[in-house]
Amino acid sequence: MKSLASFSAFVGKTFALWVILFALAGFFFPETFRQLAPWIVTLLAIIMFGMGLTISLDDFREVVKRPMEVGIGVVSQFLIMPLLAVLLTRIIPMSPEVAAGVILVGCCPGGTSSNVMTYLSKGDVALSVACTSVTTLAAPIVTPFLVWMFASQYLPVDAMAMFISIVKVVLVPLALGFALQKLAPGLVRGALPVLPLVSVTGIVLIVAAVVGASKGAIAQSGLLIFAVVVLHNGLGYLIGFFAAKAFGLSLARRKAIAIEVGMQNSGLGAALANAYFSPVAAVPSAIFSVWHNISGALLANWFSSRTEGEGEAGIAPPRI
Repeated sequence: MKSLASFSAFVGKTFALWVILFALAGFFFPETFRQLAPWIVTLLAIIMFGMGLTISLDDFREVVKRPMEVGIGVVSQFLIMPLLAVLLTRIIPMSPEVAAGVILVGCCPGGTSSNVMTYLSKGDVALSVACTSVTTLAAPIVTPFLVWMFASQYLPVDAMAMFISIVKVVLVPLALGFALQKLAPGLVRGALPVLPLVSVTGIVLIVAAVVGASKGAIAQSGLLIFAVVVLHNGLGYLIGFFAAKAFGLSLARRKAIAIEVGMQNSGLGAALANAYFSPVAAVPSAIFSVWHNISGALLANWFSSRTEGEGEAGIAPPRI
């Protein structure tokens, strides 16, 4: 068990590398990995169940203790990234499927990778975890509404069906994971060390499945989609940081909100795009999943050397 836990920790620390390797595998061996496409929703549900095993009431106590800071993070997440997505689809020519996919990933909640990157950046981890938890719980209502509002000009959007899917694939697994914490705490404590392995496996298989199913579209317009994703992600970090600064938040909190805004739950975006639009529409989410782990690590490394002489309150190792 100890060797498995060590391997799991290693996989968690080298997450970006595994995402890149499996993205390449999906591209060069599409027939193998496109067979996983029907399992994307199941894989995402497993990931969200693992997240439920790590959520604690302390995450939500942060909302009560610091409602303004969490509110800034949540509103920034659901305002900045969708509007940036719309702007990019207006100024950069792209197909309706790709445009809908860009908007969809922009409307998703924050990803749990943001918590790890915030920790590495010496940011406010408690704030990051609280924002991720709140945006994830709000996603069944907010994400379908935003997608319907912004993406229906490109493709038909069934917001109610999307709402039901997010409840099934996000809220139900989260609730089951949280309930298992209370019913069998010893079992959950024993399983926690291997959760990074489970989460990374789920994400890389989703990425490989999407890439394999969309090899033709990636070969034709992959560079364009990559450029859009890089702009979307980078501007999200930048505007998120200055939005937090405009409200007078400390540097540690600005780091947390910048990373929270820029990093999306791209696994959810890929699952929804594949289910309601097309495999091509899932490509922006797949590329986002690869890129934001690279850019997040680079930004965290740069952030970590920048302090303002404050006590780094709220900084503790994240629960992965």
